[in-house]
Amino acid sequence: MSTGHSSTRRCWESNYDRFTVIANVVVTAGRLVTAGVLVTAGRLVTAGVLDMAGVLGTAGVLDMAGVLDMGGVPDSAGALVMTASARILDSLRRARRPMRLVGASGQLGYGVPTPAFEAALARQPDLIGADMGSIDIGPTYLGKGEMATAPVATRRDLRKLLHGARKLDIPCVIGSAGSAGAAAHLDATLAIVRDIARADGLHFRLGVLRSDLSRPMLAQAVREGRVRGIDGMPALTEEEVREAANIVGQMGMGPFRRALAEGVDVIIAGRACDTAIFASLPTMLDYPTGLAVHMAKIIECASLCCVPGGRDSILAELDDNGFVLESMNPQRRATPTSVAAHSLYEQADPFTVYEPEGRLDLSAAQYLAVDDRRTRVAGARWEISADPCVKIEGARKIGERAVLLSGAADPRFIARHREILSAVSDVVRELVCEDQPQDYTLRFRVYGVDGVRMAPPQQEPPPGEVFVMGECIAPTAERAAEVVRTCKQYLLHHGYPGRLSTAGNLAFPFTPPEVSLGPAYRFNVYHLLHTADPDALFPFEVEAL
Repeated sequence: MSTGHSSTRRCWESNYDRFTVIANVVVTAGRLVTAGVLVTAGRLVTAGVLDMAGVLGTAGVLDMAGVLDMGGVPDSAGALVMTASARILDSLRRARRPMRLVGASGQLGYGVPTPAFEAALARQPDLIGADMGSIDIGPTYLGKGEMATAPVATRRDLRKLLHGARKLDIPCVIGSAGSAGAAAHLDATLAIVRDIARADGLHFRLGVLRSDLSRPMLAQAVREGRVRGIDGMPALTEEEVREAANIVGQMGMGPFRRALAEGVDVIIAGRACDTAIFASLPTMLDYPTGLAVHMAKIIECASLCCVPGGRDSILAELDDNGFVLESMNPQRRATPTSVAAHSLYEQADPFTVYEPEGRLDLSAAQYLAVDDRRTRVAGARWEISADPCVKIEGARKIGERAVLLSGAADPRFIARHREILSAVSDVVRELVCEDQPQDYTLRFRVYGVDGVRMAPPQQEPPPGEVFVMGECIAPTAERAAEVVRTCKQYLLHHGYPGRLSTAGNLAFPFTPPEVSLGPAYRFNVYHLLHTADPDALFPFEVEAL
């Protein structure tokens, strides 16, 4: 407590039953009754009642003028209403109990099954969370600034979560907004949220966390050697930083905790670690970090950890010694084996998960059946990192893409497809490069042979039919279309030894079989940024809806 307020401190000493002062925080289990004004630069956290010409229960802040900020918004009469995050924090500080958290969807925007979601709401959870993005969708959505999900489905899912959370007055936390989490994705998501609130008459305090990174800051980090590649990515250069269409950082728990502490009802975040969506609130209440992060790593995928796996909402109940998982779809069972197997999901090491703030150690994790549908998990440990870092992602445009879609069932064509495709590539190059140098790439994937597998078995018998996809990336859409259209015609009629039918080598699923797909991107930033203060990279904004 500031020494400049000694008279105020003496007033508190005479009125509180007991209090503790720690780093400017006043913690009390007593009762303050006063008709005067409280002036403090500290934070008042109370398990009792603050009575100032009326009764106010609070987990809020007294500012320098004695105004009580409960992280809330005015109601229709102008009174300040406690926000969902403040209410849950206050409730669990008053009476500690197991927390109930709902993983509503593995990736918001693809549909949230209503029966399971409503079953989750009936269990009176303390938080609803959902991840909305991933790099699984590839670099194009990050590069173009577009959502991977359909606008109608995205709006339906967001509306379902917003109404569910506001009905129960609990925090709704959404990460990696709009599929990739850059400014364009976040702003598009926020526009939908605002429109839903306006149309449906919802009022809440909205917290916004942004994840776009400063190019000058990154260039400086490259020069200082504070950036290193992931999974074999080459060293990042300043040129790649400049050329990336969008660059985001993956925020951890810190920014979410800051937003929750400020008092919000809904959080919409840019690119974020999926675990941070669910682990931030429990760790603010001192539930073990290892258990909270392990729980979060599982429920961010909804019921994918179950048998059979699915995308129905899942409920986790977390206490100080472990957590219990239960799918809200009665047909799905969270078994010890299925839950333990989920540790392999997106992880090279099933015993270690790296997060911005530290490392999750699952080597001592235990999975025990509660009944035939629920599993209890315990034993995860958390190690704080001495060298915090943030994963950064960026996408660079490499040209315009056009594809040829076709199939073949002639066993002679299939047997000789490699030499045929190579010969056709040469013919196409001779035709489209008569008056200019080659400025495109043309590659083929033969599904049924090596379209998915990089190295099919040598002695594998040939398939009865194949799907042939030709892909061209060129400087312009017109150039890419020219290449694939020329390729289609000459691949259709290419002659080869043993050919019996001259009518055509290919079958087309529809016409035209040549499709222009627009700009093509590649991940050019997939690195770790070492920084002393990761949380400072992610600005926080608040608005009242």
